[in-house]
Amino acid sequence: MSTTAADDARLQRRQPETLDEIQLADHNPDYRIDLERVRFSPYFSRLSAVTQVISQAGASPLIHNRLTHSLKVTAVARAIAVAVDDTLVGSTPALSAGTSPGGCDAVVVQAAASAHDLGHPPFGHLGENVLNRIARETLGLKDGFEGNAQTYRILAVLDVCDGAEEGLNLTAAVRNATAKYPWTPALEGLGLDGADATTELPRGIRLVDGRPVARKYSAYFLEHDDLLEARAAAPNVAPSEQSLECSAMDIADDIAYSIHDVDDFYRAGILSQVAVSREFTGWLTNASALRRLDAPELEVEGIRNHAGEGLEALRRRMHRDDPWIADDDAFAAAVRVVSDDLVEGLLSTVFDGSIAAERRLSTFTSRWIAHFERSIVAAPPDTPRTGIITLDRRAWHEVKVLKFVHKHFILNRPDIAMYQRGLSRVLVSLVEAFTEWLGDDHDSKRVPRRLVEMVELATHGYQRLAAERPYLLDDTAASELRRLGRGRGVIDYVASLSDGQAIAVAEALNGRTDRLWDIGQSL
Repeated sequence: MSTTAADDARLQRRQPETLDEIQLADHNPDYRIDLERVRFSPYFSRLSAVTQVISQAGASPLIHNRLTHSLKVTAVARAIAVAVDDTLVGSTPALSAGTSPGGCDAVVVQAAASAHDLGHPPFGHLGENVLNRIARETLGLKDGFEGNAQTYRILAVLDVCDGAEEGLNLTAAVRNATAKYPWTPALEGLGLDGADATTELPRGIRLVDGRPVARKYSAYFLEHDDLLEARAAAPNVAPSEQSLECSAMDIADDIAYSIHDVDDFYRAGILSQVAVSREFTGWLTNASALRRLDAPELEVEGIRNHAGEGLEALRRRMHRDDPWIADDDAFAAAVRVVSDDLVEGLLSTVFDGSIAAERRLSTFTSRWIAHFERSIVAAPPDTPRTGIITLDRRAWHEVKVLKFVHKHFILNRPDIAMYQRGLSRVLVSLVEAFTEWLGDDHDSKRVPRRLVEMVELATHGYQRLAAERPYLLDDTAASELRRLGRGRGVIDYVASLSDGQAIAVAEALNGRTDRLWDIGQSL
């Protein structure tokens, strides 16, 4: 297999380390170099202007964006890594038998946590879904768009650093730690060819028409070999299994989502205590009757005719998707404790911006985060639905219930849905406009230089892939590779914009803007 200059640069700087060679962070300066390269990246700075769930414009400057979220995930992830290293590694057979002989490296975890959201496009998860649909249905990219895969592409190809032709030239350990779903959409090498309805599939993969399909994945086809190289550095980790450091980062991300989203909505004053209390009280009062309710639609998203049906739908989904840990007693206990502490506790007093309100909120978030950080255990063996470590049964259910609050009471609001439909049109118009511009023989020379470079990078990647792994492209004709490169390059470019840039550029492309010179500096 041929190598590019970027491949050579990576190998010259540092050979992919094996887990046996991993040392403590203070004795491995390469990991600190990786951490600094991520944090000094313009892609990292950009996260301050990318929506987490709701934009600052719609609430206040104190609402989390992707950068503040990433910083807090990093803090939680480091605490988990240190705790795991101190209490689990070495004393737990499941963590000592070849999967983590070097321990859980706290700096590797911090680097992965800092990087984990680099690939998020404008407008949060809405943007991810819209770009995935456009990539597949309009641009013909079989591997679509996925935030985790975009993160890996940024680290491996799109970002820059001194001494490497492409990417940040990170160690295998850090690249591996960012791979929450360590496969491409091809699901190669996972041994799932004979999967059926009785097969317990890894999180992020589901059966569609009788075959496993990757709903989430950490690399596009273009980065297939780079991911394989990183995974080869951890030979004792199963093909579909996260590294130990990745598991710590993944759990920290879940914890941050479950707590900080509630924090945001409480601050913004859009989390109704009356509505949340009605739902929780309805389930606690009528749990037995709701369990007996013959309503298959509840297992999808809740029919919401009566209080408690949303929580009942959550309970059923947990049993369907995660029978390895789902437990009715633990679920009921989680509903009760969240009801007491959040619904009847924090939400019973309106956030008014006072010092007292800030103290109440700080106490609430600190208490829950500390509780979750103390709840890390080794995962049961041979459980593909979770990483090497996991939250214990009690905490796992509590995170699910806390995340339910924002999904059920915020994301389905008509005003948010209306705003998101408008934002989706912004992304559609950007992709259409840039694709048309690149194909305009009379004006293509004025296309932004960075977009041209991204198209060239993607095209070269597809040419290399067609030569080395043509089956991933269904033996696509050479004449079609340029089209794929153009599509991927446009997606890369649009995904690299901030929320504000995306809106401003869309207005400029439609001939409406009063910020022309500001826009020009960012293209």
